[in-house]
Amino acid sequence: MLEETARVVNVDHDAIWVETQRRSTCGSCAASKGCGTAAISRVVGNRRSLVRVLASMPLKIGDEVIIGIRERALVKGSLAVYAVPIILLLLGALLGELGAQRFLWQSAEAGSLVLGISGFVAGLFWLRRFTRHIRHDADYQPVVLRKLSGHPDIKITTQ
Repeated sequence: MLEETARVVNVDHDAIWVETQRRSTCGSCAASKGCGTAAISRVVGNRRSLVRVLASMPLKIGDEVIIGIRERALVKGSLAVYAVPIILLLLGALLGELGAQRFLWQSAEAGSLVLGISGFVAGLFWLRRFTRHIRHDADYQPVVLRKLSGHPDIKITTQ
């Protein structure tokens, strides 16, 4: 289970909305000065994200909670978003190239381009259908794992 700290910003009847802080570990990496990911992280910054989360406990606005999502759901969702459209794009382009060789089309590039774009669009339509299918599936939704107790008092000592 992947966990993240969040703050409750809205309470609905069946779920809550939480705000999370995006964090990057790029600052602690030795290669951060020459890394493209670190540069993007500096430009984008530490933005806050609103996330809909299923909650089985009573919560109120301002509560600090630990939310989590299953690793399996994150991997499957990531593959659906990134891999499927790209794989269909590449398959379409390959079919365009093979079609040009087999059916003697005038231009292999045009066939690859048209079928590649068609495959990508088909992948996006499949992704839309997939996300509608899992929208209410509890296995793919983040959940509140536990509520954090109040912030500990910080004691300052002088010497």
